[in-house]
Amino acid sequence: MAQQLSFDLPAKPALGRDDFFVAPSNAMAVALLDPGFAWPSGKLVLTGPKGAGKTHLVHVWASQTGARIIRAAGLAAEAVPDLAQGPIAVEDVPAIAARKEQQDALFHLHNMVLAGGHALVMTGRDAPNLWGLTLPDLQSRVQAATHAELQAPDDQLLAVVLAKLFDDRQITPRPDVIPYLVAHMDRSFAAAAQIVGRLDRLSLAEKCSLSRPLAVRVLSEIREEALENDASASG
Repeated sequence: MAQQLSFDLPAKPALGRDDFFVAPSNAMAVALLDPGFAWPSGKLVLTGPKGAGKTHLVHVWASQTGARIIRAAGLAAEAVPDLAQGPIAVEDVPAIAARKEQQDALFHLHNMVLAGGHALVMTGRDAPNLWGLTLPDLQSRVQAATHAELQAPDDQLLAVVLAKLFDDRQITPRPDVIPYLVAHMDRSFAAAAQIVGRLDRLSLAEKCSLSRPLAVRVLSEIREEALENDASASG
């Protein structure tokens, strides 16, 4: 029997404040990003694993403060004077660790934003001392920022993240799917995003509901692939 055609529609994540679930693993970061909190240095570094909610929190902060959001890899020197006219968030700063032009631009942006009395947020996965920036003056300024860390999720937060990822894709799993996933999946936001994406694509391709047996199958396939990758790497 021929496989049914499916349409893998892109997820549209909700990035409002009400869509962000506050838990012990992220409460400190949420508090530090409140517009009423004054960072002693005028700048904040937000870190955490992939999918932890860094971009979500940055968008919430930007909507509350009127800040602009840019990616570090796209920062150009000629844009710095304009960008420095207000609060700004620079995402994924470690991505420019080997890019002198972008590091120079960020160094000047940092200085101009703070000199103008505006707020600066910078994001990355690891702690700022591990970003490996090759411009010493920039690295030292990054490490002098207030640091907010998003930690790995507990059961409650992981369940909510899964529910949000399903909702972003406008799909509804059966009631026993999320509890099963929380109990058996790798405990990371990246794993949650991978699993939900695969469940969505598989249910579309096979025209079936998002059931626990489908979840069992997807987790089994992911584990088998991980074992094969480990074997290939060691061989």
